[in-house]
Amino acid sequence: MPAITPLIPRQPVPALSVPTVDGPLWTLSDQTPQAFTLLVVYRGLHCPICSGYLGDLNRKLAPFAERGVSVIAVSSDTADRAAEAKAKWGLDQLTIGYGLGLDQAREWGLYISTSRGKTSTGVVEPDLFVEPGLFLIRPDGTLYFGTVQTMPFARPQFGDILKALDFVLANDYPARGEVVDHTTA
Repeated sequence: MPAITPLIPRQPVPALSVPTVDGPLWTLSDQTPQAFTLLVVYRGLHCPICSGYLGDLNRKLAPFAERGVSVIAVSSDTADRAAEAKAKWGLDQLTIGYGLGLDQAREWGLYISTSRGKTSTGVVEPDLFVEPGLFLIRPDGTLYFGTVQTMPFARPQFGDILKALDFVLANDYPARGEVVDHTTA
């Protein structure tokens, strides 16, 4: 399996196209947000924390849109599992993508876990699945902000991201963490 390589702010992110539940193929390069695309990677139907997390995002879609941010949540789940998550979790407004390939996940710097059987919700984890990630991508396809996790816990809260966006947009705050070689900086 290839090593995880972090994405670098101000640099292009990898290409991404995923099918969506109840919608067309979603392609990152086709997005035309005013400010950012928010890409939220979730673990899948088996994850009870993802249910609450994406429910909060679903309720905050209007404030993100008001700030010029388009939003999608993506997992490595199958079409059936993604559709079940959307329905069971009440994600009536959120675009849900599925079928994120594990090699694609690695390109995005995401971690991959193995199944531990049934979760507390009684849903069996897939043999392999991605761990959470969150990315703000500029309309030009470069990374503004990114975070990846090895666990389902302690994810960035969407209310905090909205507050940060207010500051970023008001102050034209640049992406940080862009230095690749500190010896020549």
